Parts: sequence; structure tokens; C-alpha cells
Amino acid sequence: MNKRLLVALPLAAVLALPAVAQNTPSSSPSSTAPAATTSTDTATGKAPLAPPSREGFWGRVNPFARKKYVQRQTEPIRDRVNELDDLTAANSKAIKDTDSRAQAGIKLASDKADAADQHAIDAGNKATAAQQSAQQVTARVQTVESVVSNIDQYKASNQTEIRFRPGQTILSKNAKDAIDTMATSVKGQRGYIFEVQGFSSGKGQTAITTSQKMAESVVRYLVLNHEIPVYRIYLVGMGNAPAPDDNGKHVSGGRVEISLLKNDLEQLSANTGAPVATADQQQQPK
Repeated sequence: MNKRLLVALPLAAVLALPAVAQNTPSSSPSSTAPAATTSTDTATGKAPLAPPSREGFWGRVNPFARKKYVQRQTEPIRDRVNELDDLTAANSKAIKDTDSRAQAGIKLASDKADAADQHAIDAGNKATAAQQSAQQVTARVQTVESVVSNIDQYKASNQTEIRFRPGQTILSKNAKDAIDTMATSVKGQRGYIFEVQGFSSGKGQTAITTSQKMAESVVRYLVLNHEIPVYRIYLVGMGNAPAPDDNGKHVSGGRVEISLLKNDLEQLSANTGAPVATADQQQQPK
């Protein structure tokens, strides 16, 4: 019996040592953990976890540690892990928000760039159209200047001859038909004049008077039957002067040369597309 007691006592002492070592903090200076310094440079803004201090008989490694002891040791680590999870989630949300704002800013900048490109294209098209309009205006101005500089330059457009018997000043049917054809061709036109020259046989003032009467009969027919303005007709009695196409020969009987002369006024109206005020319109009473 005494032998069993002697064996049991040392065994109980050995089993009790871990519990005593776990509950009794070490008082050794070498086992005391250094004081943790507060720092805000970490992700959580808290001081880093201090390494576990030596506790009890076994120090940091206790093969006989109980559940409460393990929980007490791991609780700070668990809290910090939870804080890091929350901080990671907050950072992820902030990154997504920043990325969304960046994408929105990029899209807005791209839309503005596209709008600026479109405005540039529109401006280029307008500039091209303005240049074309300026060129057209320049061409029209040059045409107008050319016409105005030659406004008094008339060119022969048509010509006919009316024959009269000696002493006759009345128009025959053939003469009227020839005049009708010439007068009809200028209906509604502008920039023209009629040149009427009378030639008569005879001598002196008598021939001049006769040639003028023949020319006046032509003018009278143009004015009364075709409403040709008088200011568009130039009449002259040439008497027995030789006609230009008779090679210096005097005519026998009488004749009237009717010449239709035109300038570039009608061409100006056609090129510019704008109506040109004629002398008829300018002289109408207001």
C-alpha cells in the first residue's frame, strides 16, 4: 500500500504541473513581452499584434493547453481577420466606384470628342460651300463687268432689205412679212436696237426726203404693229448715197435696210439668273 502511494504522488505532481504552468504567468524578466507601440500605418489603423508572451511553465508551446486558453490566444487574430475582411470589401467597393466614374468620364470625353469632330466636319462643309459661293459670285461679277464694259457695243444679229418702186413709200405685203419675221424674233428680249436706213434714187434734198419717208414707214409699222419702243429704233434717210453692199453704186428706185443689233445684256440675264431692268421698265411712271 505504501508503495502504491509513493508511485501515485509523483504522478499526480507531474499531471498538476501543466495546469499550474498555464495559470501562473511567468515572472522572469526574459519572458516579459515588450510593450507594443501604437502605430496607424497599418491597414486597420491599429497597432500590429504583439507576439504571444511566454506563459507558465511551458512558455509559448503548451502541449496540455485547454480550450479557453486557445480561444484567448486566437481571439485577437480572429478580430483582426474580420477587420481585414471588412476593409477589403470596402476597398473593393471604392475601386468599383472609382472605375465606374472613370468609365463615365471616358465616355463623356469620347462623346465630346465625337461632337467636336462632327462640328469640325460641318464647319469644313460650310467653308467649302462658302468658297464655292464666293467663286460663283466672282464669276458673275466678272461677267457683269464684261457686259457693262461692252454695254454700248452692239453686234449685228439679223438684217433684211425692203424694196420700193420709184416714188413709192407704202409697204407692200412682202415687206410687211419680212418686218414681222424680224420683229417677232425680239419679243420679250432686251438689249437690242433696230437700225433703219433709207436709200432713194434722185438727187439732193429730194432724194433725202424720199429715203426718209420710206424709212419712216418701216418705223411706223414696227411701233404700231409690234409695239417696238421708239427709243429702240434709229432712223436715217441716206438719200442717194451708195449702200454699203452696193460697192459704191447708187440704187435705182428705193430701198430700206433694217438691221437688228444686240449687246450682251440678254447674255448677262441668262448667266446670272436675275432679271435686268430694261429701259422700258425704268421709264414707266411710278
